[in-house]
Amino acid sequence: MIIMKVIRVESYHEMSRVASDILVGDILKKKNIVIGFATGRTPLGLYKNLVRAYKNKEIDFSGVRSFNLDEYYPISKNSKRSYFSYMFRNLFGLVNIKGANVNFLDGSVGDWKKECESYEKLIKKNPIDVQILGVGVNGHIGFNEPGSKRNSVTRLVELSDATRRRNSGIFWKAPEKALTMGIKTIFSAKKIILLASGRDKMKAVERLLRGEVGSDCPVSFLRGHKNLVVVVC
Repeated sequence: MIIMKVIRVESYHEMSRVASDILVGDILKKKNIVIGFATGRTPLGLYKNLVRAYKNKEIDFSGVRSFNLDEYYPISKNSKRSYFSYMFRNLFGLVNIKGANVNFLDGSVGDWKKECESYEKLIKKNPIDVQILGVGVNGHIGFNEPGSKRNSVTRLVELSDATRRRNSGIFWKAPEKALTMGIKTIFSAKKIILLASGRDKMKAVERLLRGEVGSDCPVSFLRGHKNLVVVVC
């Protein structure tokens, strides 16, 4: 049975609240839940709400286990630009999640192939219950850029110029490569919550909901997922 639920809201604030309510409910149902976390601008409001729920003693992260979608390559986890630092700055360092339960791709390793293979094996041993996703203007999910295959797994990828420009700042340019869960890996999650905010994302969202499924727009592959929730504003 395939379930796809689309929730349209009026603001980023409302999108973040809706996503938070869903995830809080999932954590309450399963204390040792395995969550796949995304980075970037889109989930920041969600993470703020989760921190608030934790501080209000509504949820407990001590049993939560996590896997992050992706990481730049090469990059040190100590870099303030790393997604490792992002997650501890915006969520993990503000709640009581156990360090042993936090899983990341290491962007500083020399043998990236071995790192990706190990990550895949670890996810298979600890299946993801809920995967949080954003979507790029070009339809990428994680760092699965257009051209990514439906059966792709965790691997090293080259980032598009558009993605690098969007992720760079005045004083920093995003690396040319990254490690990312593959589309097959993402698809293995029992539930996916996709967040999309802004007019520039709507073309990709419409492709997911009604367009042709294909590798030129990776998010479109999610249409066949057994339990997909799309929250869009």
